[in-house]
Amino acid sequence: MNDKRVLITGATDGIGKQAALEIAGMGAAVTLVGRNEAKTRAVCSEIQKQTGSDQIDWLLGDLSSLADVRRIADEFRGRHDRLHVLLNNAGAVFSEYQQSVDGFEMTFALNHLSYYLMTNLLLDMLVGTAQATGEARIINVSSSAHRNATLLLENLRDANGFSMMNSYGASKLMNVLFTYELARRLEDTAITVNAVHPGVVRTRFGHDTSRIWSILVKFLQLFAISPQRGAETLVYLAASPDVAGISGKYWNNKQQKQSSENSYDREQQRALWQYSTEVTGVG
Repeated sequence: MNDKRVLITGATDGIGKQAALEIAGMGAAVTLVGRNEAKTRAVCSEIQKQTGSDQIDWLLGDLSSLADVRRIADEFRGRHDRLHVLLNNAGAVFSEYQQSVDGFEMTFALNHLSYYLMTNLLLDMLVGTAQATGEARIINVSSSAHRNATLLLENLRDANGFSMMNSYGASKLMNVLFTYELARRLEDTAITVNAVHPGVVRTRFGHDTSRIWSILVKFLQLFAISPQRGAETLVYLAASPDVAGISGKYWNNKQQKQSSENSYDREQQRALWQYSTEVTGVG
């Protein structure tokens, strides 16, 4: 990973932080994206100390805001001229209906639109890097929660009938649909796009939901894997020569897996892309 630049969203906790640490330890230059300035600074400093690398920097913003995603992409482009790996990892689950600053249900805004917009805003940089160096990689962190989900684009601004798990599952289905559609659009390039289920990981994910759900999440995490284990497939897809040229796949435990039947629906893939293009103005 020497001389490679990697951008990781949601990099201040859990598997994002662990992936950043391990990839930086392989010699890559890593840009962390976080929301809280003090925490992001601290994690950046921690990774610098643990790896001895002076090639770690950070960007700050709320990825549920389209304006912040645009600003982060602009700031990244202002600092760097190459991007070898984009790891879209930021995500959350919300126990109650919330709207983003742009008027979207918050799970959709953060878990899907940030992936879609960040990727498309940096796509020409990824293309240029792939042309210059032979490859570039995009990794979208999804979840097995996508398996029982359905795509209901007409409900994305509607609080009626909101369900935390339905919204989360739908957002993770969108990650897979987006991965497959983007991979098809990039078939003639040296850019690979893959989705990954990291497993149920012991992190703070879900701890900030309602009290009942928070208790349930904490109970389930008694049986969860460590962030180190959860980050393994992310690091593998970012760095391993074994996956060079492999694109449009869904991964778990460093192996290709079948995703849900819904996720292979070409019409759903195109519909999500079209909707995302319309609401972001990019695509």
